[in-house]
Amino acid sequence: MSLTLTAADGHVSGAYLAEPDGTPIGSLVVVQEIFGVNRHIRRVCDAWAKAGYRALAPALFDRVRPGVELGYTPDGIKQGREIRAEVPLEGALADLAAAIAYLRPAKVGVIGYCWGGTLAWLAASRLGADAAVGYYGGQIAAFGAEAPKCPVILHFGEQDGSIPMADVTLIRSKHPMLPVYVYPAGHGFNCDERDHYEPGSAKLAWTRSDQFLRAALAE
Repeated sequence: MSLTLTAADGHVSGAYLAEPDGTPIGSLVVVQEIFGVNRHIRRVCDAWAKAGYRALAPALFDRVRPGVELGYTPDGIKQGREIRAEVPLEGALADLAAAIAYLRPAKVGVIGYCWGGTLAWLAASRLGADAAVGYYGGQIAAFGAEAPKCPVILHFGEQDGSIPMADVTLIRSKHPMLPVYVYPAGHGFNCDERDHYEPGSAKLAWTRSDQFLRAALAE
């Protein structure tokens, strides 16, 4: 279902919430790619809800352009990059914090994809998340000096042309106890609407994420 979230600075943004059948096993904030809360992100929320989680995706682009939903085309990528550049980091984090607050008092995990993978990392270091999962977050290495304050796992594709393996090596060197998984896949390998979708890697990353979240969010 659709709802609105109000950040600490008063900004109101849209969000999509998927509820599980029965008692939730945990609560998740699902953080978008650069394509907005589009059909794929809603389907991701639905899949996590089917697995037993409350899954909430805040529309972070609403800060600058409400209601953005882009496709996985060259034009969609171009528009997504332009809009992402307009969104102030502190604004995105404020909206992410509002999503976490909405799901309280339960434990809350944050799982993000692409741009959202980086924001999930920052949710672990800055926003008091109880667990975080980052999929191919391109700026995680740039924020690598920040220490997560909760359990975190990361997923990368070794064929990702936008994230050099040197970045993955850097993350591992700064956080040697952190589980960092690398798959024989490219950027966006979890998304079945993208050319780089890799079903075997997507399934394995899902299984690892689910097992991790079940343990981290157990009450």
